[in-house]
Amino acid sequence: MTAYDPGNIFGKIIRGEIPAHKVYEDADVFVMMDIFPQSKGHTLIIPKAPSRNLLDADPAVLVKAIPHVQRVAKAAQKALQPDGIRVVQFNEAPAGQSVFHLHFHVIPIYEGVELGRHGQGKADDAELAEQAKAIAAALA
Repeated sequence: MTAYDPGNIFGKIIRGEIPAHKVYEDADVFVMMDIFPQSKGHTLIIPKAPSRNLLDADPAVLVKAIPHVQRVAKAAQKALQPDGIRVVQFNEAPAGQSVFHLHFHVIPIYEGVELGRHGQGKADDAELAEQAKAIAAALA
């Protein structure tokens, strides 16, 4: 497996080098809106500890990250009222991973609304900011 590259875009976002639509942040995770969402409210939970994906992550990091995934899924449910929630995590390019820093997708599912393709179609910044605010309020 290829080594972790700290210059990846999520590493830069965590360090504050690139802006993001932040939902929540603490010592362990950075939560933000996916700018190429598959649905309204598509959120990313990014552990701050460096790892390429689930395959090389420290189990202690996973123990801290998974409760955040659940909290964000519940907050998205409360804030946006989707019909379901999909949680996804990709490992390596053939599996669909496009940013090589461990992250989890929380994707609200709306009955009768087809999902967009992973990583395609940039969302409107004002809509992302509004969704981030709503999900953050539901986390509080």
